[in-house]
Amino acid sequence: MEHDASDAGEARYELVISVDARRSGQYGDAEKPRMRERIYRILDTAFAQAGVDRRALYTGDRGDGVLMAVPGRIAVTRLLGLWMVEVHESLREENSSLRVPLGLRIAMHVGPVRHDSNGINGRAVDLACRLADADVGRRLLDAEGADLVLVVSGSLYHDVVSAGGKFILPERFAPAELDLKEGEFTGWFHLPGRARPDFSRLAPQGPAEGGEDSGSSGGGPLPEGSGGKGGGPRPVDAEGRDDSPLDEGDPAAADEGRDDGPARYVAGGDLSVNRDNVYHQPVHIGRTVDSDRRKG
Repeated sequence: MEHDASDAGEARYELVISVDARRSGQYGDAEKPRMRERIYRILDTAFAQAGVDRRALYTGDRGDGVLMAVPGRIAVTRLLGLWMVEVHESLREENSSLRVPLGLRIAMHVGPVRHDSNGINGRAVDLACRLADADVGRRLLDAEGADLVLVVSGSLYHDVVSAGGKFILPERFAPAELDLKEGEFTGWFHLPGRARPDFSRLAPQGPAEGGEDSGSSGGGPLPEGSGGKGGGPRPVDAEGRDDSPLDEGDPAAADEGRDDGPARYVAGGDLSVNRDNVYHQPVHIGRTVDSDRRKG
């Protein structure tokens, strides 16, 4: 995809797609070329089936993945819908003959992109790459036994995905708050061909031993930009607000601002909370203490 020199410093509003292979560090030197060939074959087949000319896109090789920028004249919904369906089908076909299936993490974000003679750059590019690299995606693949996960930025979800469309099912996307190097962002995760992701099934997060894509689940501090604090992604509601349980050990704080649904409490010691109960017989609530201890 060629650009005039006069355009080098101008930002273009484009869809950025980052594609990464699962556990690429575990492929040997002899296996990586075949893994790369499969990735490009899957993507090229999907573009052809979706009626998108890949020559109209910027494509940058990342060794274990691909970075792409889609010009504005190509509908974002086509990539989110039909193209993702075709990627999933092509991936399934490739994996049908593999002993160890290829896994892909795909991230999408729309924002200003700058092109120069060496490729593309800009905050939108950085965010798409961070989303694809977020540990939540890796752990979802493992927990669900899936081979493909899509994550889109909060702005792309609210601007495009939430409206739905052909092959776009917003009810099958689940949000999680991610701690990326640039700050906190909400990523919306989707497992093509499956139900809405369930983050409660994810194992506690551990350090990435032996490389950034090792998939380790041992204990220790979280790696930077891992996509979760203190044991996993923090679920958020449809508006992107943190919807995780409060953990300050304060029953009043846990119940503050909640008018419905089950109350949630976390306490370091004894706690007894009784609300809206009707007792028809004498009841005792709390610990039973013998009389000698009460006198003391």
